[in-house]
Amino acid sequence: MPTTEATDVAPWALLTPKQAAARLAISPRKLWALTKSGQIKATRISRCVRYSQPELAAFVERSSR
Repeated sequence: MPTTEATDVAPWALLTPKQAAARLAISPRKLWALTKSGQIKATRISRCVRYSQPELAAFVERSSR
């Protein structure tokens, strides 16, 4: 079964927490901490948490200043 790496995702697609953490090169636990603190916005779809790629890029931009 093929796996979906964070780099194999369309730019408009929402990322799973595992994909988003890989994109940012951090652990899923750190991603969750950043989400809980409000530094990264997440989208909830029922019980699933997803991250938009533009939001991750904005977080990186804010963090690198």
